[in-house]
Amino acid sequence: MYVAVKGGEAAIANAHSLLADRRRGDRSVPALRLDQIVEQLALGVDRVMSEGSLYDRELAALAIVQARGDMIEAIFLVRAYRTTLPRFGYTKPIDTAAMLVERRVSATYKDLPGGQLLGPTFDYTHRLLDPELAAGADVAEPLQRETEAQAMPRVSAILAREGLIEPDGDMPQDHVPGDITREPLEFPMARDIRLQALSRGDEGFLLALGYSTQRGYARNHPFVGEIRIGEVELELDVPELPFAVPLGTVRITECQMVNQFKGSAKAPPQFTRGYGLVFGQSERKAMAMALCDRALRASELGEDVVAAAQDEEFVISHSDNVQATGFVEHLKLPHYVDFQAELDLVRRMRAEYDARENPAKAEEKREAAE
Repeated sequence: MYVAVKGGEAAIANAHSLLADRRRGDRSVPALRLDQIVEQLALGVDRVMSEGSLYDRELAALAIVQARGDMIEAIFLVRAYRTTLPRFGYTKPIDTAAMLVERRVSATYKDLPGGQLLGPTFDYTHRLLDPELAAGADVAEPLQRETEAQAMPRVSAILAREGLIEPDGDMPQDHVPGDITREPLEFPMARDIRLQALSRGDEGFLLALGYSTQRGYARNHPFVGEIRIGEVELELDVPELPFAVPLGTVRITECQMVNQFKGSAKAPPQFTRGYGLVFGQSERKAMAMALCDRALRASELGEDVVAAAQDEEFVISHSDNVQATGFVEHLKLPHYVDFQAELDLVRRMRAEYDARENPAKAEEKREAAE
């Protein structure tokens, strides 16, 4: 380690103290409270919860503060904490059709049954810095939120009634969903395992892959069938009780992409699906996930695998930002012995090269060395 040269444990302690000092910043500026981060940096909190695979807003806010705003470091902290928590069981599958919807849009039907709800979105804002926010002004009065659920049938259900979209992919009754937090990844993957990995994959990486599929690096011609954001209820089956016990609600973002499919020897022409679901409000991530999910179904649908986004091992093995961080940042650790071996090898190869290309000069160097 570097510390063997620079002071050992004392150097590490000093580095931690310096980090804490820089984290706090100017003492004349009030320290951030966790409730401020939860309420005013909510989308950052949602990303940390989703990619950290732990739904707890206060812990995610704490991780953001501790990481000085480094989102990947905050995700790492949340995942590390998650490993210390006890397991009580698995909830029943959530019913997103019964979601208390805050935002719901579709690019496929203008007059959507149940209506379109724009909700809180940047889609129609001007990308101009707002000086009033810099002044700390409250630019809007608090809004009253509607809490009454509305019936909102899925776009996919509309297409399914005409037989124009593939089935929803129901699993067999005896199927036991995998858990990537407890079981090592193995390829090829079942789709439920793959979706878990995509759900906590790095947003930027999946976004780039999803974009690549739209530029022609896969057979992906999508429409946003539906994006919905809102609260869903969690229920737990308790063996001693004849009914499921409600545990509370979580906010999620769900995206269903509708893709063209010309058919195959086993399936008629129809639309196919790409699916994304993440914690909190994160529709960009859910859309990217849905694009990648559809691309990764290439072999299943009889399509040629010709692009990176269609290669399961490539996508899943490189989408985890915590694992990627470990592999990249380990390069900062000392590699003195390895480098010296490489240095000696390059010197020998260079000497052999010089001897072939310029024997006279090589002989002069040899004589000078003697």
